[in-house]
Amino acid sequence: MERRLEPYGLVLKAGRWYVVAGPGPRTFRVDQILELATSDEEFSRPDDFDLPAYWRAYQRDFHERLYREEALVRLAPGVTHARATPYGPVDGDGWRQARVPIESIDRAVGEFLSMGAGVEVLEPPELRERLAATVRELAARYAG
Repeated sequence: MERRLEPYGLVLKAGRWYVVAGPGPRTFRVDQILELATSDEEFSRPDDFDLPAYWRAYQRDFHERLYREEALVRLAPGVTHARATPYGPVDGDGWRQARVPIESIDRAVGEFLSMGAGVEVLEPPELRERLAATVRELAARYAG
C-alpha cells in the first residue's frame, strides 16, 4: 500500500522505532516500511503538535484496544505481573489475587504458562480449562 507521509517525529519504544506522521497523525513501525521514496515537497508540522503527549495518548489507546478481556489469578509470594492489579488480601499461604488484562485466551495461555507454578488462573473458565489441558498434555509428554 502506498502512502504519503509527513513525518512529525520518531519514537523508540522497547527497541523498536516508530514514525509519527501526518496527515492524521498516525503511527507506523519503521521496520514495517518496505520501500521509501523522498520528495522535495515541503510541509509544516502543526504548531500545536506535542510528540510526547501524542505518544502517551497513543500508548494508552493501544493498550485499551489490545487488552479487551481480563483474567482473575492468584500470584504466589514474590511473583509479580506487569499488568496485574492486586485484588483482595493476601491469603494464609501468602498468595494474592489479582486482575490481569489479557489480549485473548490464546495469548494468555502462553503468557501464564511462562509463569510456571507461580500463578493460578481462576477466571475466565475457558482460560483455566485451556491451561489445565495444556499442562496435562505436557505432563503426559514428559512422563515417559
